[in-house]
Amino acid sequence: MNVVRRSAAALAAAAVIGAAAPAVAASSSPSPSALPAGLYGTTDPKYDGVWRQSLALLAQHETGVRPAAKAVDWLAGQQCANGAFAPFRADTGKACDAKTMVDTNSTAAAVQSLAALGGHDTATGKAVTWLKSVQNKDGGWGYAPGGASDANSTSVVIGALAAVGEKPAQATKDGKSPYDALLKLALPCDGKQAGAFAFQPDKKGKLAANADATAAAVVGALGKGLTGAATKPAHAAATCKDAPDAEQAAANGAAYLTTALAKDKHLTSAMPGAKPQPDYGNTADAVLALATAGQGDRAAGALDWLEANSGPWAKASGPAAYAELILAAEAAGADVHHFGGQDLVAQLNATGPKPASVSASTTPVDSTKADKKDDKGGSPFGVWWIVGVCLVAGVGVGFLLSVRNKR
Repeated sequence: MNVVRRSAAALAAAAVIGAAAPAVAASSSPSPSALPAGLYGTTDPKYDGVWRQSLALLAQHETGVRPAAKAVDWLAGQQCANGAFAPFRADTGKACDAKTMVDTNSTAAAVQSLAALGGHDTATGKAVTWLKSVQNKDGGWGYAPGGASDANSTSVVIGALAAVGEKPAQATKDGKSPYDALLKLALPCDGKQAGAFAFQPDKKGKLAANADATAAAVVGALGKGLTGAATKPAHAAATCKDAPDAEQAAANGAAYLTTALAKDKHLTSAMPGAKPQPDYGNTADAVLALATAGQGDRAAGALDWLEANSGPWAKASGPAAYAELILAAEAAGADVHHFGGQDLVAQLNATGPKPASVSASTTPVDSTKADKKDDKGGSPFGVWWIVGVCLVAGVGVGFLLSVRNKR
């Protein structure tokens, strides 16, 4: 769910997957002054519009906020006739065609959001039908239809299936379920990477631990979605054990995340040529994953770190970042209205249209008034800076989709 990863994923998929994906073309995007009234955030939504909108609406729903009708209508209106969603469609009056860049992540996130809000059964049903139509033979999903399965995409689709009341284990292709796909990406219980999940195998078929993929896979392996949901773990050992099933693999992933967070209380990542930096989004994802695995106590240090340090990052990154923090804090039992001196809900609300109603427990923080529509979109680095890195350094899809680094 990493904000940087989502903001450039579509471009990376188009550039690298090539023949494995349908033909794509960059759609026109509005200037900030001409953005749709129902959209959250003020930056170009070309690569993350549906994703950030879905997270924003989910976070609002989880905290007792009823979103503005135009915000929900904007999201629902982005759907193509075949059920799929693209990151952004500037002209929804024009039918989707083979050049429309649809993807599994946008579609699955929209399903989870619309299912939570209710009243969109036809739309979510069509979207799930489309997702099943592009399932890979190994039981998983890639970002783009036809792309190799990855842990993040497979997990977010599992969440979509669960959101509409389906059993992910019964969604099979050639006898393989999404859980089979995730187990193939789980590292064995030996070495320093014990228990982690890889994003995808490398060209030689080897698996490398990826913290972002691990956080996503822990939630997915437990059959949960983007909001998480604390469960009584069947396996809650603090150390890795061989994984005969998805629940044990989730426990192993949680153990890996616990170890990864132990030293600095946060995860790190680095762009090419830059020094490693704290990774706020992935740290929030790790907190949510541990809480979902019934091990929220092991995320306490990371949650405290986020409270003390995530404010500037969230303000710079915009609605998706606020939503990530809200979902992590909610899953871990923290107060989202007093999170490090911030009211995360009020700050999220200020990045989009005025909600239809707000829970009485929500007390806006005065400082957020100055933040209205003052986010920087999906990435503190800027989408085009990331695109430049991709084009100049020749970084593959794996990097932009998973920020594949040692963490």
